[in-house]
Parts: sequence; C-alpha cells; structure tokens
Amino acid sequence: MLVPFLIMLREGIEAALIVGIIASYLQRTGRSHWMPAVWIGVMLAAALSLFVGAGLQLASAEFPQRQQELFEAIVGLAATAILTSMVFWMRKAARSIKTELHDSLENALSASRNQVYALIGMVFLAVAREGLETVFFLLAIFQQSAGPGAPLGALLGLVIAIAVGYGLYTGGVRLNLGKFFRFTGLFILFVAAGLFTNSIKALHEAGLWNALQQVVFDWSHVLPADGPVGTVLAGMFGYQDTPTVSTLGAYLLFLAVTLPLFFRTPAPPQRPAVTTPASLERPS
Repeated sequence: MLVPFLIMLREGIEAALIVGIIASYLQRTGRSHWMPAVWIGVMLAAALSLFVGAGLQLASAEFPQRQQELFEAIVGLAATAILTSMVFWMRKAARSIKTELHDSLENALSASRNQVYALIGMVFLAVAREGLETVFFLLAIFQQSAGPGAPLGALLGLVIAIAVGYGLYTGGVRLNLGKFFRFTGLFILFVAAGLFTNSIKALHEAGLWNALQQVVFDWSHVLPADGPVGTVLAGMFGYQDTPTVSTLGAYLLFLAVTLPLFFRTPAPPQRPAVTTPASLERPS
C-alpha cells in the first residue's frame, strides 16, 4: 500500500504543480478566462490514462499463464525505465520547467488561430505524460500485489496530492518541494530496482531467461517473502527470500549504476517553500 501511495502522491503533486504554474501564469497575465480550456485538457488527460490502464489490465487478464508472465515482465521493464528516467529528468530539467511551460502557453495563445484547441492540447500533453507514467508504475505494482491494499493506497495518494496541490496554489500549504522530490526520487530508485528484479524473474518464468538461476541464499525460514515483514519488503523493494544470481545481480547492478548518478547529478539551488500561486515551481 505504501509504494502506490507514494508514487501516486508524487505524480499527483507533479501534475498539480504543472496545472498550478499554468493557472498562476494565466492569472498574472490577465487571461483567467482561459481556465476552462485548461480543465478540459486535464480531464482529457485523466480519461486517457484511465482508458489505457483499464485496457492493459483487461488485456492481460485474457493471456495464458506464460503470456501473462511475459506481459508482466514487459510492463515491469517499461515502468523501471520510466521511473528511472523521470527521477533523473526532474533533477536536470527543474531549472527550466517553469520557463518552458510559460513559453508553451505563449505559443498556444498567440501563435495559433485556434487558441482554445492549442491550449487544450498543450495542457493535455503536459498532464497526460504524468498520467501515463503513473499508469505503468501502478500496473506493474498491481500485478505483483494481491488484495485491495495497492488500489486503496493509490487512491489515498491521489486524494492527498489533489489537496496538497490546491493548498500550494492558494498558499495554504508550505512544503519544501526540493527535499520532498529528492527523498522520493531516492526511494523510487529502490522501488525501480525491485521492479527490475521482478521483471527478470518474470522473464525466467516465461521461459525467456534461464541463465544464472543458482540460488544465492535461502532466507525462507528466517524472513519468508509471504510473511508479514517479507510481504512489505517484497511489495516495496522486490524482496525475494531465495534470490538467484540473476535476480540479486540485477538488483545490485541497477543500484550500483543509478545511485552514484543520482547523487552526482546536480540539483537546482534550494528555493523557499511554496506559499503563493506566483511562486509555484517544479523542483528537483
């Protein structure tokens, strides 16, 4: 429940910040009458994300067991790639995201004859990116988590993200966004490592990867993966009580590559906590 909650919270706040930057810019430039087009773009992006997520989930339910394992592996690898690229992209692009959104808005409102459709399209693309990222994350996690905990955690994260986003926009919530996204980015790298490991395991179960299957150690009697603690660790970080050379090696290799890059990638200077619509910015 914790992983889908944090991922939905993070992605929801990202989307809320994008909408907040757009809304505050329209407000400051005397274009608040364009806000209905913004909300249309947001709703279309949300509808697309729900449609894609439901379609992939329904399609996977019809697959035979071996094809389901392959589908799980593909979704997990895609989620791993998107999660990792998102973390590093945010640390590099945070300085320019606000300017880029402002420039896109100006192009949509001044360089196009169909201003309404241009604005809807611009907002749709910006928000749909966050929504589709979230779909792949949650789909990969839902496939590895039984019961209602994961969907409830995602729903709770979305509700809180909407509340926090509104509070940031109105100035009622003070939050050090730089630290929030930095700590969640580090956490997501460990989540991505677990998804990567489970994807390698799914490839083996689908019959496509059979190398390095020797068991490294057996902790099934000490910390079983289906026990209370093991279930939490498996859901959060892809813990396995009998890892193979392949899966454990994949986990360690992923972290050995990504963690040094994460700490070496320069982050933007610290900004004050967001208190007004005009100060809404997307941090690293």
